[in-house]
Amino acid sequence: MANVMEHIGSRIRLYRLAKDWTQEQLADVINSTGSYIGQLERGEKNFRIQTLVKIADALEISVFSLIGNEDHGDRLQETWVWESLTLILQQDESKRRKIYRIIREILADD
Repeated sequence: MANVMEHIGSRIRLYRLAKDWTQEQLADVINSTGSYIGQLERGEKNFRIQTLVKIADALEISVFSLIGNEDHGDRLQETWVWESLTLILQQDESKRRKIYRIIREILADD
């Protein structure tokens, strides 16, 4: 069960950072606290389905986007992938664009 909670928590973090929101900003939208959002993102807390629906609505995604990974297979289970995406999304737009160009250049060499 903990692995499922960590998976969903990681996806919440990813989508939250994609919107450039802090944990407190997401918490405000769903009438919660930033510390609770942090606990969810780390997989430390169980949550009700209603909470998951509120979070998905706030992030403007489907609940299935938070739960499933059918399109990505086991790649999203790897911690370093999530950590890399989190680091990239924490940067300002200018840096994210630079990172994207670097990645494209590296992959073009293959």
